[in-house]
Amino acid sequence: MAEDWTVQSLLEWTARHFRKKGLAEPRLEAELLLANVLGQDRVGLYVNYHQPVNRLEREAYRELIGRRLKGEPLAYLTGEKEFFSLGFKVTPEVLIPRPDTEILVEQAIRRGAAMDGPLLVADVGTGSGAIAVTLVVHLAGARVYAIDRSAAALRVARENALRHGVFDRLTFLTGDLLEPLLASKYRLNLIVANLPYIPTPNLEQLAPEVRDFEPRMALDGGEEGLGQICRLVPQAYQCLGPGGYLLLEIAPEQAGRVVEMMSDFSDVVIIPDLAGRDRVVAGKKERN
Repeated sequence: MAEDWTVQSLLEWTARHFRKKGLAEPRLEAELLLANVLGQDRVGLYVNYHQPVNRLEREAYRELIGRRLKGEPLAYLTGEKEFFSLGFKVTPEVLIPRPDTEILVEQAIRRGAAMDGPLLVADVGTGSGAIAVTLVVHLAGARVYAIDRSAAALRVARENALRHGVFDRLTFLTGDLLEPLLASKYRLNLIVANLPYIPTPNLEQLAPEVRDFEPRMALDGGEEGLGQICRLVPQAYQCLGPGGYLLLEIAPEQAGRVVEMMSDFSDVVIIPDLAGRDRVVAGKKERN
């Protein structure tokens, strides 16, 4: 390595190195890691393209490069992930938000926006709070219960709510599925859930950066991948008010089974993701 490293030369070297190692987006990842080290955004890198990078900064950057090449997810290295055009803090205590989950959120927003009056919503298995915060941002007047078994995950979710200025419209509850709300007299308008749905036998087949770094509790859906969904569906029917909706993210091969589980619901539909794979099942509760 040369002594006079600039933003430009570091990016070019790292992008070439990442490309040789087979990373899918070598230039983008090089930029995001360097921007993180320098405390800038990607635009700032280009504004300061010829700026020298000092030794301490280079050492910090080198460490991140090494961790990335060992498979650690980029989002954990930067502590940041964009979801629904919003930035969210992520840590190894929470699942990294995926673009597929934006389909779930879009469907919830569409249904919520068509309802009259204030909305009461539950996000079950909230993790980073990406779904809960996004729903509050896009549904005026909505209040959201963000529920998770993990106290560590809820700490991250609280930070994200504060970050986006919506903390006072969320209630954070530690508990298993909807159990914290089963005794409530209030009926929900929307329940959304991106629960673990990967069958336990399939976990070892996941990409190493998912299998080895993301929280197992947020991935493992039991022997057939449907354990938590099966338990949630009757709880959701109990907690919803008339006209309320349950929306579930699923694996494509699970759609038929989940539709069968939701036999008490009406207007049950399967919604595909952008690749045309079954991704969300939604159903409506008609009456008490």
